[in-house]
Amino acid sequence: MSDTPLRVGIVGTGRISDLHAIEYTQSTRGQITALCDRDPALARSRATAWGVDEAAIEEDYDALLARDDVDLVELLLPHHLHLSAALKAMDAGKIVSLQKPMCMDLAEADQLVAAAEAYDRPVKIFENFIFHPPVKKAKALVDEGAIGTPLSIRIKSNPGKSKTAWEVPKEADAWRQEMDKAGGGPLVFDDGHHKFALAWHFMGQAEEVHAFIHQTQRPDGGWFDAPSQISFRFPGNRIGNLEVVYSPDLEIAGQYYAQDDRVEITGTEGVIWINCGHGSIGNMPPVVHYRDGQVTEYKDIPSGWEQSFVQSTRHFLNVLHDGGDPLLTARQGREVLRFAMAAERSAREGRAIHLGEMRA
Repeated sequence: MSDTPLRVGIVGTGRISDLHAIEYTQSTRGQITALCDRDPALARSRATAWGVDEAAIEEDYDALLARDDVDLVELLLPHHLHLSAALKAMDAGKIVSLQKPMCMDLAEADQLVAAAEAYDRPVKIFENFIFHPPVKKAKALVDEGAIGTPLSIRIKSNPGKSKTAWEVPKEADAWRQEMDKAGGGPLVFDDGHHKFALAWHFMGQAEEVHAFIHQTQRPDGGWFDAPSQISFRFPGNRIGNLEVVYSPDLEIAGQYYAQDDRVEITGTEGVIWINCGHGSIGNMPPVVHYRDGQVTEYKDIPSGWEQSFVQSTRHFLNVLHDGGDPLLTARQGREVLRFAMAAERSAREGRAIHLGEMRA
């Protein structure tokens, strides 16, 4: 591909768009040329905040797709709009970066995979946690054999409260409370995509999932799908779990969501801990490695959550420029979705679900 920057249209300028925009505003390989939102004043305010006042503002998605100064669309929309928006973008000949989870169910995902694999331009399912620098460091250590053969992964997702977190507009949370728009709960299905992607990234696809998913009312009247416990079994009798706990009075440091994420990966010869995600508790090193009686702390790793978005977008821009496959591809996104949906089905049916049962 030429060195001319790809022209990017951001579709949906809600809270999370600030993080998606960062790399496009600092990279020589991409530039924001248009924004689309049903609230054009919001889109204009975002353009000003990002320093792209010259970008066009569209209220209508079809109008943005018709623009010849947009090569790539970054689709940041509620889940129930993902399939139709992505298919329209492909029909318009645009490169696609689609927010996770890719679709509401596997039938939709199969439509999207078929369309993406028949398409002659790249389609990415946006996932950022696997690009978070502490996660990348941990993955490099695992791949180097630092803990031997990985045997288990433990993931803890722990929202609470924060004096420093950003304000989440009510409308950004409201649709996540509606199953016909969200497809699942805000922690296990929506944010849980990041955690299932982490498990998949380190351990491969699970064979079996067993989940307990409960609900807790929040002080603001909304609800979280917590406390929840999801256990997984991987090929080779390897195991993992995701624990989701809402601690309403737990203070969590961070400038984004009031949530802490922790990961522990145990192998035949050592253990790795990842001690940060959206936010953090305390001042622990981002990554800690134990082996042969020795503890190594990796402190000089960028751990701001925004770095995961920067690195994910940078990887995609590099792929578009140099060749290769995006991460996640549509088919990989379907695998993570299948993992997440198996957990939802297990909780509903009160039994372990083999991934082979999860078909459209």
